[in-house]
Amino acid sequence: MLNIDSKDHRPLRVIVYEELKMRILKGEIAPGQRLMEVETSEELGVSRTPVREAIKKLEKEGLVVVEPRRGTYAAQISDNDLIEILEVRESLEALAAQYAAKRMKATQKEKLKSIAEKYNKAVKDGKLTMMIKYDTEFHRILAEGSNNKTLINLIDQLRELLLRFRYLYYDNTARAEKNPAEHQRIIDAIMDGDEKAAHDATLAHIGSLKEIVLEEGLGS
Repeated sequence: MLNIDSKDHRPLRVIVYEELKMRILKGEIAPGQRLMEVETSEELGVSRTPVREAIKKLEKEGLVVVEPRRGTYAAQISDNDLIEILEVRESLEALAAQYAAKRMKATQKEKLKSIAEKYNKAVKDGKLTMMIKYDTEFHRILAEGSNNKTLINLIDQLRELLLRFRYLYYDNTARAEKNPAEHQRIIDAIMDGDEKAAHDATLAHIGSLKEIVLEEGLGS
């Protein structure tokens, strides 16, 4: 049953869409799992109409697959899908870090360092939800530090795809042990105003994520 805040004035179809999307991204609805309109509407305590509308939007975003006469399923995500996402990400974020080394404002630098500290504590404590939250925030601030609106928008478009990757990646929290040091190298390069070092440190950081996908196989 959906727990809808009385102050939430969004259309019901949007609320249902956000709920189903997060369940898919978090893996609560597993890749390949079937979504039944009737069962889903009963579980959420809503009519079938907002569920149907939500599924149509999720299909457009590639998060669900609708197969005629077979039904609706959460989309599979293969290792190749993850690699493709990371290939685009490393190019865009490395460029963002390069620009950030010269353009990041003092307030943004302080936010980046603060979030890195929170992330490090989450890793130390093994808190999955906080690790994902602060990792996402770290890279968001890094992108914004480029102060290039086009680049920021392109990276934003990857964020939801990356969230699905992060939940797969952090399924084993031990994978994050090297991240604090890798984040720190990015921060140090930005603080030094070293564009090449910032670019290369970011490229190496995301490259290490690609290696994990290749070695361990995180896809379905």
